[in-house]
Amino acid sequence: MTHSGRDISGLLSAHGLHPSRALGQNFVADPNTVRRIARLAGVGPGDRVVEIGAGLGSLTLALVETGASVTAVELDRHLVPVLRSVAEPVGATVVEADAMTLDWSALLESEPGENGWVLVANLPYNVATPLIADLLDGVPAIRRMLVMVQKEVGERLAAKAGDSAYGAVSVKVGYWATAKVAGKVPRSVFIPQPNVDSVLVAIERRPTPAVPETDVSPEQLFAVVRQAFGQRRKMLRRSLAGAVSEACFEAAGVPPTARAEELDVAAWGRLAACASEPWPS
Repeated sequence: MTHSGRDISGLLSAHGLHPSRALGQNFVADPNTVRRIARLAGVGPGDRVVEIGAGLGSLTLALVETGASVTAVELDRHLVPVLRSVAEPVGATVVEADAMTLDWSALLESEPGENGWVLVANLPYNVATPLIADLLDGVPAIRRMLVMVQKEVGERLAAKAGDSAYGAVSVKVGYWATAKVAGKVPRSVFIPQPNVDSVLVAIERRPTPAVPETDVSPEQLFAVVRQAFGQRRKMLRRSLAGAVSEACFEAAGVPPTARAEELDVAAWGRLAACASEPWPS
């Protein structure tokens, strides 16, 4: 049984709580929506799910209904006792922690599984991009993600070369994983109702990075990407001046007159592999 809007309002009132604007709290208050998210996450018996920002447990309950083993992470110390009262009786594990500073290796390796972990989360806009980037960089145990994020953030995560939303984070996602927008979430299902539209983004980690590390390290590749997108309106010959020679552009098969948003991950790999440097990590 998942939470309705009346349930969310009742839990908040009973415990004297209010959604925190500083923490970007907007609670999903629609059983159909959370069950849809659980279905799109593709989890079931035998799967290990880590949920970030579990809040009052609406999505947690829907994930438990699938038969998956669920670890729910929540930062707000005021919400944690309520979350425990909702989630622990149905078998979920609740962890009070900040996902941005959490020791992910310790948490996930405590219950290792052959198929890795699936992350499901409703992420506030201010942490979504850095958190997903950090997890892709450093937590290979998470094999798949389904994240609910602000529409503009989701479009950047899933963007491909040439898309208007394509940026440095799009390259990072494309290096480690494949990503797509899996659906929209209406504002009306949240308490309080946000002023932005939300989407669901499905991210699946590649077996190996899109660019072999024997060709170029991820640190060097992303350093080149960050510099180029830092001046994305300029041609690459100008934004990467002093780092990438004309000969390097030719060897990589990349026109020096191109702009950053025109290069796919493979092209970035070729360009970074022959960049003059050394680049900082």
